[in-house]
Parts: sequence; C-alpha cells; structure tokens
Amino acid sequence: MLYRTLELTLAPALRAVYRPEVSGASHVPSQGPVILAANHVSFADEFFIPLGARRQVCYFAKAEYFTTPGIRGRVMAAFFRGMGQVPVARTDVRSAASVIDIGVEVLGEGRALGIFPEGTRSPDGRLHKFRTGVARLAIRSGAPVVPVGLVGTREVQPPGDRRWHRAPVAMHFGPVLEFGHLAAQERSARVLRDVTETIRECVQDLSGQDYLDSYASSVKTAL
Repeated sequence: MLYRTLELTLAPALRAVYRPEVSGASHVPSQGPVILAANHVSFADEFFIPLGARRQVCYFAKAEYFTTPGIRGRVMAAFFRGMGQVPVARTDVRSAASVIDIGVEVLGEGRALGIFPEGTRSPDGRLHKFRTGVARLAIRSGAPVVPVGLVGTREVQPPGDRRWHRAPVAMHFGPVLEFGHLAAQERSARVLRDVTETIRECVQDLSGQDYLDSYASSVKTAL
C-alpha cells in the first residue's frame, strides 16, 4: 500500500524535478525475478533505480532499521516494510551467508532485488571492487542480472549532505547476464570472482566511473 502511494506521488515528482535520462530500460523484465546490480554513489540511488526499472525494487536493509524502539522506530520500520525492504543482519560470516539465502527467497517470489555489490556507498565517486555475494546470489538463484550504471546521483545528495539538490541524473540498464548454468561451481572462488568481475565491468561501462581495485570500506577519504 505504501509503495503504491509513493509510486503515485513521489515517483512523478522525482521525474518532474530531475527529468532523469533512462536508457536500456527494456532489458529489465516487467515481471519475474531479476537482480539489479548497480554502482552506489548516493543515498538517492535506491529511489532512482525503480524510476528507470518501472517496477518495485526490494533492497537489503540493516536489521536495526526494523528494531529501533519507540514511536520513531515503529514508524521507520513500517516505512521500510512498506517499501519492500528486507531486513538483514550483516555482522559476521554466518549473517553474510543468511543474506544470500534471504535474497534467493526474495527472488523465488518473483521479485526484483536491487543490490550494490560495492557493499557501501563510494567515498570518492570512483567504482570500487565488488564483493562476490552478487555472484553467489546470481548463480544460486538462477535469476537474470541486469547491470545498472547510475550517473549524477552523487550530486543530488552529496556525501554528508542531507538535502537533495537539482542535478542531471542518468540511469543506464545493460543487457541481461545469466549465470544459473554455473550452479555446480558455486563454491569455486575463481568462478565467483570471474562472475563478479563480469558484472563489475558491465556496471563500469554504464556508469563511466574510474575503477579502484580495493573495497570501498577500506578507502580513506576526507569526505
């Protein structure tokens, strides 16, 4: 209900204000499971991807967003549930494994799952090394992967700034990638990294970012 309300109110407002450029949207299936793997440069990314995909997109969200006590916590939890967000704990290896299981379950329900394989927002605007969870999820679920390149969302909401600003925004969706045929090799570290790099290269081609071969969480920045 909440998502439908926002679809009828917030989505048209964002389109009217930002007039985002969208290319390759035909690559996104209108129904059925799909993984939308995107670069991550702004909090605003989660709002713009569904605009281009033209369907509801679920995302993993920190479990704390659903368990904060008090009225504010209940309101926040209701908002995230209404948006189709999926609560996950991300504190240890077992939690990471459960995230994959949850993702497979979401895709098994025929939903679109948006993920940011960098694991966090880019601290410097460059594209950073992808974590292999996206490969494991794609291989185990058999769901198609659509790479997504976001351009300009960092300027909409710069790091450390809670306000949104008007700036040109573009969303580029690439051709579908299929990895379900590699199910027997899911435990191979080499296969997981190769699949991850294939996805990363596609995202980079779409976003036009410079690439830094290190994880975003390990980069020091003044921002």
